[in-house]
Amino acid sequence: MSASKTPFVPTDPLGLDELLSPEDLAVRDTVRTWAADRVLPHIAQWYEGGELPGIRELARELGSIGALGMSLTGYGCAGASAVQYGLACLELEAADSGIRSLVSVQGSLAMYAIWKYGSEEQKERWLPGMAAGELIGCFGLTEPDVGSDPAAMRTYAKRDGGDWVLNGRKMWITNGSVAAVAVVWAQTDEGIRGFAVPTDAAGFSAPEIKHKWSLRASVTSELVMDDVRLPADAVLPGVTGLKGPLGCLSHARYGIVWGSMGAARSAFETALDYARTREQFGKPIGGFQLTQAKLADMALELHKGILLAHHLGRRMDAGTLRPEQISFGKLNNVREAIDICRTARTILGANGISLEYPVMRHATNLESVLTYEGTVEMHQLVLGKALTGLDAFR
Repeated sequence: MSASKTPFVPTDPLGLDELLSPEDLAVRDTVRTWAADRVLPHIAQWYEGGELPGIRELARELGSIGALGMSLTGYGCAGASAVQYGLACLELEAADSGIRSLVSVQGSLAMYAIWKYGSEEQKERWLPGMAAGELIGCFGLTEPDVGSDPAAMRTYAKRDGGDWVLNGRKMWITNGSVAAVAVVWAQTDEGIRGFAVPTDAAGFSAPEIKHKWSLRASVTSELVMDDVRLPADAVLPGVTGLKGPLGCLSHARYGIVWGSMGAARSAFETALDYARTREQFGKPIGGFQLTQAKLADMALELHKGILLAHHLGRRMDAGTLRPEQISFGKLNNVREAIDICRTARTILGANGISLEYPVMRHATNLESVLTYEGTVEMHQLVLGKALTGLDAFR
């Protein structure tokens, strides 16, 4: 058997681009170009300042390239494939996890909840503006004292005549203080229900959370609901119970499977470039065996993770993807992405902690990604239950 004449490409060592259609590549390149033009020149400054200035303008631009709710159909959404949505998440998180979170919360949580469980009137009211980036949405599930056990949430909605009255608090809510609509999950006498809450409703507030050391270029808020009166048609009619919010989380976690590999890719490529040019003991550090071992191991985990994301994307497009498989992907890829960033930082040495390079920024962002939308332990238990048939959650 003759050796292949296909060149070895360090940035695509497995030839994974061959898995992509021309349409897939066009989506990827569009998002990559947007991120290079609009995010990368400014992201270090935004991160250092703990702000995301111009978020509404960024949202409109993301809407204009079809990145908001892009895997949904109708109502101005792009109707892209799951793989195309994943590629977009990868490119956005290669710029910064906060930018991917903006898109993920908008499309995979807030928009998906309304698209999947909302009435036709709710869809017509909210989704076109959200797809265009004219309206920003947020998703209220996590509470100050309730994280991994959402069934224990304390936020409560009570019927009062033909209205609902909503009371409670939500915590760590991306987009909260800039949102026009909050999808809020609450206990009711009928079980857990979702509500599309206009954020200008009386009694609703969203104070921004400051002093974060992760996801600094992202708007994160608390949601406070103090006797918020909502009309009967604010409730999402299509679901009752935890399967509603958990279904949304599965959709968002899928995007994280891809997105985390974007952060890892950025760190790996930074380390690879640095190793080729940084000299010690009279030659580039990439010429030393220990550095090459690190780069080889990083490349293995990065491209295995991307291959896993491709596989899960194909299954989602085929309608065969299971929640346990999404847990498999999120658990593996985020964990490996953090390890890649930490290894990249050792190659850069002291420069690895500088914001002139993206490595430490990605590493600190991924510490949040590791625990939000399902901690490591929760995904381990999801897989443990699936493997053994025994429930260890309680």
